[in-house]
Amino acid sequence: MARRVVVVDDPRDPSLSDYVSLRDSQLRRSLETSRGMFIAEGEKIIRRAAEAGCRARSFLLQDRWLDGLSDVVENCGDAPVYVGSAALVEQVSGFHVHRGALAAFERPPARSWEDVLAGDRIMVCQDLVDHTNMGSILRVAAALGWDAVVVSQGSADPLYRRAIKASMGASLQLPWRRMDHDGADLQRIHDAGFHVVATALVEDAVALENFRPRQRVALLLGTEGHGLSADWIAAADVSVQIPMAEGIDSLNVATAAAICGWALRSSPPAGDVFVP
Repeated sequence: MARRVVVVDDPRDPSLSDYVSLRDSQLRRSLETSRGMFIAEGEKIIRRAAEAGCRARSFLLQDRWLDGLSDVVENCGDAPVYVGSAALVEQVSGFHVHRGALAAFERPPARSWEDVLAGDRIMVCQDLVDHTNMGSILRVAAALGWDAVVVSQGSADPLYRRAIKASMGASLQLPWRRMDHDGADLQRIHDAGFHVVATALVEDAVALENFRPRQRVALLLGTEGHGLSADWIAAADVSVQIPMAEGIDSLNVATAAAICGWALRSSPPAGDVFVP
């Protein structure tokens, strides 16, 4: 590995351009999309990216990580390993990388619709802009055995550094894809035989514990501020809501995804059910 290790001491070194301003999400979305890449932060996420078959472009490590990640580096071809101080990494990235390890990987090809719609349980996110929420939903979906996640055109990038971190690498393992056209792709999901279920606070919404879906379920999850749009609710077969204590009318979208994902992952307990 020695021939691939490059000690860097200038934060303006052009070799480090993949790692510049990692906290600027708008810049990173433009840059990472144009370069076809993403950033993995921390040993666990770097390992999961490599295990997912993603091709490494380079590594930016503090010296203390050379031994701990040596096996990953050795299996990543000729990707250079840039080694710098904590101060240098912070200057380049724009924040304190407390785990001391970053890697740039080539972005995997988008999953086909055939892959994403092959299972029986998918979560569909409308215009989620918070990367932590996006990553948390991917982690929830993977943990509860859902088969895939679909994100709208306006949603945050599941491969943005903070989203990958929140997902604990699930966004590198669970099939997901971005919609090409929101309305047409909602219809595509419906036509594929999914029972399209909206999470919405509307008058005719069914209490979650009283709802039994058909075999295949597409769970629609709305924006952080306003929930699902009227168009998306209208496109659903049914709306469900989580009963809550008086005076509370909403939950964080990732929390709602966890509750609904658990309830709809298998048949609910015996009792009154609703089958539209």
